[in-house]
Amino acid sequence: MQTMNMNAETAPALPAPLLGLLATGAGMSVAALYYSQPMLGRMAADLQATPGAAGAVPTLTQLGYALGIALLAPLGDRFDRRTIILVKAAVLAAMLLATAAAPSLHLLLATSLAIGLAATLAQDIVPAAATLAPAAERGKAVGTVMTGLLLGILLSRVVSGFVAEHWHWRVVYAGAAVGVAAVGLAAWRLLPRFAATTRLGYGALLASLAQLWRKHPALRRATAAQALLSVGFSAFWSTLAVMLQAEPFHIGASVAGAFGLAGAAGALAAPLAGKLADRSGPARVARLGAALAAVSFAVMGLGSTLPATAQLVLLALGAVAFDLGVQATLVAHQSMVYGIDPAARSRLNAVLLTGMFVGMAAGSALGAMLLAQAGWAAVMALAAAVSGLAWWLRRG
Repeated sequence: MQTMNMNAETAPALPAPLLGLLATGAGMSVAALYYSQPMLGRMAADLQATPGAAGAVPTLTQLGYALGIALLAPLGDRFDRRTIILVKAAVLAAMLLATAAAPSLHLLLATSLAIGLAATLAQDIVPAAATLAPAAERGKAVGTVMTGLLLGILLSRVVSGFVAEHWHWRVVYAGAAVGVAAVGLAAWRLLPRFAATTRLGYGALLASLAQLWRKHPALRRATAAQALLSVGFSAFWSTLAVMLQAEPFHIGASVAGAFGLAGAAGALAAPLAGKLADRSGPARVARLGAALAAVSFAVMGLGSTLPATAQLVLLALGAVAFDLGVQATLVAHQSMVYGIDPAARSRLNAVLLTGMFVGMAAGSALGAMLLAQAGWAAVMALAAAVSGLAWWLRRG
């Protein structure tokens, strides 16, 4: 099989089937992190667990993803990325299938952590696309794969909510396992091998992450701000379905999952932030995005006293607005981070995304606790506060 060198300046155009496979693989792998969110109520009832205990499912999944980015993503510079992609696809498919068959919450929590670790497959696929594409088409290729990843995040909730409502939550995970296995098989047939770019040992690779963190204040600020925004983002999405199933809404999982479409409207507009960052600077885009998220969460919290129908409209509009703010800020932060040291972009990105998903894990845990003890308004107060703090970090 052909080995792909990292210098792709004269590489041929990336074939459309392979680009489509990479976009699909990125979307399907990252979608595994979010399937549970609109189904938590049904999963808790089926496994005879409390909603608070079931809230640990997305928390562990996101924590596993954060750990995987920090501990596994750097391996892409040291080993053949094709082999890493195939191994992770096989593990992810197996863990999704194990989740579908989980007889207890304890086993479900264990497989949720493993799903998060293996779902970092997405963070191996994106640099694979950048390597395979010729220099003149690299931005287009990466953008296409990132679109697939973004759609996976947003549509996963819609699909899982609908399937859980009309069939069963276990069907969601079984179907996802089949899809990931198909992606792995196609990758085995289509992906070339990749040449390693460093001979550093595993310990040295991990140590370089800490060195980058200490060396670059811009990296620390971007990571902290994105982590804070992720707390609010995850607190909203991980508690929305449980809140909507209670008084006064009594809405099922399919409708709760459909709120992901509202988020898609905002997040799919976020690539426009890249053009704005080129013209006005990424720092300004990051400030605007954080401010938009903070205001959106605050308004949704204040709207909790409105009639049910008005609240639903406000929630849909708020989801569009804060998703746009969070995604625009991420685009801006990635632009800042990639410019720090072009030779260490994968590791810089690993640091940024580790902070982001640690924030998501914390948001899931805090959101579930606040919803159970103080209600939805408290969840929105938390989200508004951390988003406001993110804006404060970016104010200078």
